Amino acid sequence: MMRLVVLLVAVLMPMAVAAVEPDEMLSDPALEARARDISAELRCMVCQNQSIDDSNADLARDLRLLVRDRLTAGDSDDEVVDYVVSRYGEFVLLKPRFSPQTWLLWGAPALLIVLGAIGLWRLALSRRAADRPLSRDEEARLETILSDGEDH
Repeated sequence: MMRLVVLLVAVLMPMAVAAVEPDEMLSDPALEARARDISAELRCMVCQNQSIDDSNADLARDLRLLVRDRLTAGDSDDEVVDYVVSRYGEFVLLKPRFSPQTWLLWGAPALLIVLGAIGLWRLALSRRAADRPLSRDEEARLETILSDGEDH
């Protein structure tokens, strides 16, 4: 049993480590921290469910290097992200920006909750209407319908 645990740890340990290679890291710790923050927000276009900070794909490595190059050139964090988005589109962002193109994406959960609440409210009203007693006119019509049915 102990061998199995050691084997699992040995196999899974490399997956837990970020994909950033030592030769990619910047010598300035502040710039490196900014690069890591930006890389954590950008989607790997190959893996699509990982940030470029976590991905081992060649494209992710190229994007990490691009982010570091832009930072060392003096770009702000927003300028670096805008540059990457201009080249790869909004899909490269793990957390899309709130814009006219993403209103539906951001608004859909709230819209679904409102529509669901309206549906439940209407269902409750219809059930309440079905539980009320018949009026005298409705009782008379029902009696007529039932008595006509007995004759046939």
